[in-house]
Parts: sequence; structure tokens; C-alpha cells
Amino acid sequence: MDKTSRRDFLRGTAAVAGGICTGGLAGGVEFLAGAGKESDVRIENVSCSYEEHVFRAPLKFALAVVNRQTMLTVNCTVRTANGKVMTGFGTLPLNYVFTFPSKTLSEEARLAAMKALAEELAKVSGDYREFGHPLDINWELAPAYLKAAAEVSRRLQLTDPIPKLCTLVTAAAFDAAIHDAYGKAQGLNCFHGYGPEFMNHDLSHYLGAEYRGEYPSRYLRSEPAARMPLCHLISAADPIEEADNAKPIRDGLPETLPEWIDFNGLTYFKIKLNGNDLKWDLERVLHVDRVTAATQKKRDRKNWSYVLDFNEKCPNVDYYLTFLRRLKEGMPRGFERIEYVEQPTARDLRAHPENAMHEAAKLCPVVIDESLIDVDSLQVATKLGWTGAVVKSPKGLTHMILIACVAGKQKLFLAGGDMSCPGAALIQTASLQARVPGITSVEANARQFLPAANKAWEARFPGMFRITDGFLRTGELTQPGLGA
Repeated sequence: MDKTSRRDFLRGTAAVAGGICTGGLAGGVEFLAGAGKESDVRIENVSCSYEEHVFRAPLKFALAVVNRQTMLTVNCTVRTANGKVMTGFGTLPLNYVFTFPSKTLSEEARLAAMKALAEELAKVSGDYREFGHPLDINWELAPAYLKAAAEVSRRLQLTDPIPKLCTLVTAAAFDAAIHDAYGKAQGLNCFHGYGPEFMNHDLSHYLGAEYRGEYPSRYLRSEPAARMPLCHLISAADPIEEADNAKPIRDGLPETLPEWIDFNGLTYFKIKLNGNDLKWDLERVLHVDRVTAATQKKRDRKNWSYVLDFNEKCPNVDYYLTFLRRLKEGMPRGFERIEYVEQPTARDLRAHPENAMHEAAKLCPVVIDESLIDVDSLQVATKLGWTGAVVKSPKGLTHMILIACVAGKQKLFLAGGDMSCPGAALIQTASLQARVPGITSVEANARQFLPAANKAWEARFPGMFRITDGFLRTGELTQPGLGA
């Protein structure tokens, strides 16, 4: 897409969203009808860069073994309506395994497609010249981002086009950078900026008439929870006990589950499962439960919790129901410790309505993750019996805020999530989770797989990176912007 066509498309999108006024500011700057707050910002410049990281240990999920990560960092300079200029940033992983499954494209091809898309999104975002609140800006950029993904797919002749989830995740660093720059321009944390004193539209503008007069501030806390439990990831390749540790790392960090429990004082655990071998899945959870129970007994701890995650690999709901029933028989006390299960079956809920979760949800809360790409997908899931959803800003802060508002109004179950976000990325993603009522823990698995990427941030946020009692000090996440 050339610069002229990008600008024409964006102006057309803005016109559909609410009409355009001109001449409202010196120099004939265009801005959206209904805007006009001095806190509104306009994008002045956008750039992006990448960092490559190698995992300390392999992470297995969704039947794939991941041993590297590419971080996308976006810098965004904005100008407020009263002339103040400020730069913010967003940094998040380009996770192609989670967002872009394909039987025909290699890992390298999918990562290259995400990078190509990021370069195009930088141009699209830089061409957007309207003043507004970050929710408005990202809301109006969203259709242009999807169009850019389609064009990149055609240009690269991808046998599988870039999916919507992949576009959301690629765009998430741009979304975060705009919010971060906005908050820093106001000299306040972003989560103080989602009420009527800052926003040009109430939630009905995005979600429909039933939200008239309501703002995200009704459903999100402006201040973070003081502390939240750290949820430790047990990947499908992790050694549980010393006898399982075939390739010891010996770098001074824990390597087995008991070592991690003692090191971080853990009480929350997410167990990755394969979904293609019922016997293995059952034995894996039973093994984790036996070892955890024995270790917690030594620590004189009686309470801990599990989250199970299949990453959509169960072939059907019958497999999942059989798994739940046999697991309940095999570890009745441990089964009571399961807080919820993530995405047991395929992500495309419309294509697989047979995977309704009404019966399974009676046994244990079950939430969508890969399926969650917009408010509509959440509504489809609830009609099919799913309990709720995983909210995580690597899918886009704007979208996740709106989904959290819908879930709050409808009293749906919400959980948090991670994508091995290190350093500043953890600060930015945990800032949302610490303010969403109902989310009970925060994942921070970069400490397991990318500890070197955390080093520069440990002294600045010791309560987020140096954990000994099982809790993250999320009360630290109050600095301007998204907290980093």
C-alpha cells in the first residue's frame, strides 16, 4: 500500500467512524468530530526495531518446541492538542506459534511475515494524522491493520494468509506505544485516563447502546492490586523431578519443579498439556500434583492452585470431557485445586459448534484464549457454554480493555496470560492484569526462559522480578504511561 492510498483509506475509515472536521487547530490540522480535549494526541512519528533472544530452556506448548523469541519494540512520538510532544514505547513478542499456526509455512516464513507486517503497520500508523484518545486512535487503525495484513499476505504469496490473531499480536506493540506516549504526555499512568474527563466517547461508541454513559473506568481499577500471585509455567518439556532432567543446564537457576517452588515460594502453576495422548496428559498432571503436594508439605503449605492449558490440541470435546472425569477420579483433592482450563479445543468456534462446553463447564471453568479475537468471539463462546476468556495485552491493549468491559458488565470469568514477556514487556502487560477485577494471578515465565532479558529491569522493579514468597508486587506499576 503506497502512502497516498494508506492516507485515503484511513480518512475513509475515520469518516465512517464519526465524520471529520477541519480547521479546528492552527495550521488546518484535521481531527475527528466530537474530539477537542486538550489531552488528545496526534501521532507524530512511529518507528520499530527488533531484539532476538534465545531461550534458556526449551518451552513446549501446542505440540511445538520453542527455543527463541523475537521482541518487537515500537517507539511512538505524539503531540497533544495544546502542543506538548512526548515519546512512548511498546514492546511485545512476535509469537508465531500461538498466533499463526500453519502446516505449509515454516517458522522462518511466519516470523518474516510478522516482521513485514510490522513494517507496514509502522507506515500505516505514521500516516494517521487525527487527534484523539488512544482508544479512538487504535479503534480506527484496526481495520487498516487488517487490510495491511491481507496485502502483506498477497505480496509475500503466503500459502496461509496472516490470521486476525496474528495481526492483533503484531499490532499490539503499536497499540501499547500510543497508550504509553499518551499517558506520559499527561504525566499520569494510562489507567487514570479511561474515564469521561479524558475520553471523547463513552463505551457505547465501541460496544453499543447498552453501554451508554459508561466508561472503561467503571470496569477497570485506576490503581493496581498491591500484589498478585505469580503463576509458574510448567511446559510440556519441563523436567518435573531430578530424574527427568536429561539435559541439566547448571546455570544457578532452578531446573526442576521442587527447586522452582522453593526458589520463588510458588503456589500457582500452569500446566501445558499436549491434547493428543490422553494417557500422557493424565499422567503429566498426576505427576505434577504428586511432586507439588510433597514439596508443599515440606514447606507447610496447604493451599495452592493449578491452571491447565491444552492450546486447542484436544481433538474434540469428548476427549476433554474424558480427561476431566478421569482426572477427577485420579486426584480428587488435586482436581479441586484447578481454577480453570484454557482452550482445550480448536480456536475457530464457528467452524466447530460441536465443541460446546456446557457439560465440561459444570466440572471446571473453561476459557477461550486462541479463540478470543474480538467481542463477537467472546459472545459466541459464551453461547457455546465457555465460562469466559483470557485477557492479555499482547493481543492489543485497546481490544483487551473493551473485552474486559464486556466481561465485567456480563459478569464473565476472566483470566490473565503471558507470552514469555521479559523486562518492560512484563511491566506493560502486568499493568493491565493488575487492574482487571477477577484476574487472580500473573504469569511471568520470562524469568524461567529469558532471565537475561529481565536483568536490566530487576533493580527498577524488584517486586516484579525478585520473587521469594510467590507474589508479584504489582503495586509498583504506577509510573506514567504503561508503567515502564
